[in-house]
Amino acid sequence: MGLSRVFVANRGEIALRIIRACHDLGIEAVLAVSEADRESRPAREADRALCIGPPQAMDSYLKVETIITAALGSHADAIHPGYGFLAEQPELVDACAEHDLIFIGPKADHIRTMGDKLLAREMVGTLGIPVIPGSEMVATGDEARKAAQKLGFPVLLKAAAGGGGKGIKTVNGADDLTDVFDEAAGEARAAFGDDRIFIERYIPNARHIEVQIMGDSQGAVVHFFERDCSLQRRYQKMLEEAPSPVMTEELREEICDAAVRIARHIGYENAGTVEFVFDQRERRFYFLEMNTRIQVEHPITEMITGVDLVKEQISVAAGNPLAMAQDDITMSGHAIECRINAESPRRAFHPSPGRIDRWEAPAGEGIRVDSHCYSGYVVSPYYDSLLAKLVSWGTDRSDAITKMRHALEHFIISGIDTTIPFHHYILHNREYLAGDINTRWIEDTLLREYGQ
Repeated sequence: MGLSRVFVANRGEIALRIIRACHDLGIEAVLAVSEADRESRPAREADRALCIGPPQAMDSYLKVETIITAALGSHADAIHPGYGFLAEQPELVDACAEHDLIFIGPKADHIRTMGDKLLAREMVGTLGIPVIPGSEMVATGDEARKAAQKLGFPVLLKAAAGGGGKGIKTVNGADDLTDVFDEAAGEARAAFGDDRIFIERYIPNARHIEVQIMGDSQGAVVHFFERDCSLQRRYQKMLEEAPSPVMTEELREEICDAAVRIARHIGYENAGTVEFVFDQRERRFYFLEMNTRIQVEHPITEMITGVDLVKEQISVAAGNPLAMAQDDITMSGHAIECRINAESPRRAFHPSPGRIDRWEAPAGEGIRVDSHCYSGYVVSPYYDSLLAKLVSWGTDRSDAITKMRHALEHFIISGIDTTIPFHHYILHNREYLAGDINTRWIEDTLLREYGQ
């Protein structure tokens, strides 16, 4: 089976990434654009761009019925949702099935199951894969207090339907729990329309490790090794690298095998990422969640494996078997990704929309820049602040760091504030260079040194 036209239901760098993958495969790409994105770089490179509404995402990129109508009107065979927006909304998958459109992603049932943290924890536990000690759903502050006391403080309050760091609260003692519970439930209700909360034991010295997988409709599942996404601020990833500096070959085999087992158990199709918390003191990993889409940080996996994951997504969605077996996937070198955002690090990372006066992206051996920006581009206040994903590849971690430093020094963006100076600061920090970091390191250590 082949596809002739794909409707791209996204914007920014990921839309451009999908358009180019389609063109490489000889497939036409039709792009959904809001009024704010009519003159965007993806709109210029797509075979056709269709305006789907005003700049506000709720009135454009997040409207299932509008996306479906536009895709049908363009006579597309399939819809690629990218990441964010509707990428993990089973309603879009159901609507695609109803209108004979191929959804380039997993089945709706897989999105529902893995999107519900309580269901996912229960299912993974039956496979004998370690899950962070936690509770069932807690409906009141009193229930939360009892569950937390049983687990032992500190704990995390988490939204069952959560994602993107929303609905997560750290609680250090029983006195704070009731107020924090109400706050977490309210935030979850507002963000997801679902105020169910559960509790997990807090692991203080943790790494965030994720495994990229891909499954096809014939039941085959492979992994593409792991990524280390421990450098976070407010649960938002800032810098990722692959492979993880803390993985031994034995641990790597165990964690990748666990990810494949989970995906194979549910008959997962297309791209997905199984995320784990790695307790550095105990040297144990625990299942955290599964993201049922392509990830922002997929380029570093592509750099160390040589596999184009977006092309593989499209091929698998068309009904083709995976292009490779597990033994065909090998790992070479080390890759680092810095997320370059339109934010001001010196002003608590306050958004910095506006016109880019000058844009000069670095180039060279081992350097990759995924971006939709250019000189004169106006960064809109309506969307995510991501400007570019700057990626370096080296023969080892030290080489990748050296190349990234050089690339950051030669990445020129003027007219707005960006996170480039902060990434430069990270790449020269002794603790980062030594790999002595965890998921709290940026907030608890680095930002204090940086002057926040």
